Amino acid sequence: MSYLHVLNGDATLTLFRQSDLPGEIVVCREMMCEGKVKYTDDMAAFFETRSKHLEYHYGIDRQTYFANVVKELERLKTASDYEEVVLWFEFDLFCQINLLFILHYLRTQVIRLPKISLVSIDSHPEVTDFRGLGLLMPYHFPALFEQRIYLEAADMELAARAWKAYCQGDPLTLETISRGPTGHLIYLGPALQAHLQRLPSVENGLNAIQAYFLRKIYMSDLRWYDLYAQFWDDMRIYGFGDFQLDIYIQRMRRAGMIEQHDVMLSITSLGREVLNNEEKYTDYVSLEHRWLGGLRLMHNPWRWDAKTGTVVRVEE
Repeated sequence: MSYLHVLNGDATLTLFRQSDLPGEIVVCREMMCEGKVKYTDDMAAFFETRSKHLEYHYGIDRQTYFANVVKELERLKTASDYEEVVLWFEFDLFCQINLLFILHYLRTQVIRLPKISLVSIDSHPEVTDFRGLGLLMPYHFPALFEQRIYLEAADMELAARAWKAYCQGDPLTLETISRGPTGHLIYLGPALQAHLQRLPSVENGLNAIQAYFLRKIYMSDLRWYDLYAQFWDDMRIYGFGDFQLDIYIQRMRRAGMIEQHDVMLSITSLGREVLNNEEKYTDYVSLEHRWLGGLRLMHNPWRWDAKTGTVVRVEE
């Protein structure tokens, strides 16, 4: 058998190579859960739009993006040369949205798809604080490989629906998918629920991550790295790294919600008022270029209602 393994990020790459599993490796270095994405089968247009957005709003150099990210992903076009594509993606939002993209890429760019299998776990008996495959040892991978699950046509169709809804900014469809059966994509539902909680809340405009940060530093000032460590313990469903959490902190600082002195973070009086639902975060932060997939947050009518655990539409 000839295999093409697709890994989500470089954290697993060295360990995976040491496992001696046969096959070629493609590394997905994207973060499709962050920023604007366009719904199209034209990958050249997709990456061009994506690169401009990431460069302008996230400081990711366009040339570096094409060299390190796009060029690697384009190797997926050779998938028909293999008997099986094995996808190694974890349970969290970061991985699950990347997984939807990879399945979209394979479905639209490869003429003859081979068998597609998936290794996706949210825990491991030998890792007490499991957060991802990068915490495993090389000898763990062969056993996981033997336990892989083969995706069926229904799984591919569901992934296509979810990716389309994500790119088109359709939270109601995503909510419906998250509450229904997801076949062999067993972690998709919880990940989509976590995504929807990134919408501004109906109470104060904070999303789940912003509210978490404010609540933590409301109780006491914290060093940023201690705050991140607590976030990774309590909200591992997101799978975010330092880069994404830094963006959250910087935006909240600019909005006047928190202050930073050296490594120490503290809440401001405005931050307390927002947390107590006396002010709205969205009144103090620019949403003009903020996107959740294909949903532009500026003038967006969709909110998350934590009391009902649902997406609701509000009139500005």
